[in-house]
Amino acid sequence: MPVKCPYCHRDAVLVQGAVIYPRRQDLYHRNFWHCPPCDAYVGTHRRNKRHGLTGIEPLGRLANAELRKAKIAAHAAFDPLWASGRMTRKAAYAWLANMLGIPVANCHIGMFDVDGCQAVVAAVGRETA
Repeated sequence: MPVKCPYCHRDAVLVQGAVIYPRRQDLYHRNFWHCPPCDAYVGTHRRNKRHGLTGIEPLGRLANAELRKAKIAAHAAFDPLWASGRMTRKAAYAWLANMLGIPVANCHIGMFDVDGCQAVVAAVGRETA
């Protein structure tokens, strides 16, 4: 399952968390896809036999420093909608998909680029204003 870097288009390598987060021993056992030249990375789904996950499927797209910062901002804006209990996580993503004019199946912050993350922050800002 090759994972390509969206920045340099090289194959990413599967590494352990110690490579990405050397000061986070709690993440040492986790898998990450990493593009060393771009310092872009993404975590992986946990192994789950019931759902057919092997533990190497990426959680989204590889992110460089700029995109990681944008994703943090998007989650900071969006997550309170469902974490507060105001709506379920599923309902929050359905609302967001509607606001962004995209299918629910394509609506996940892990898949967004910088512009998509900025659109999340703007949509939530309009909702909560």
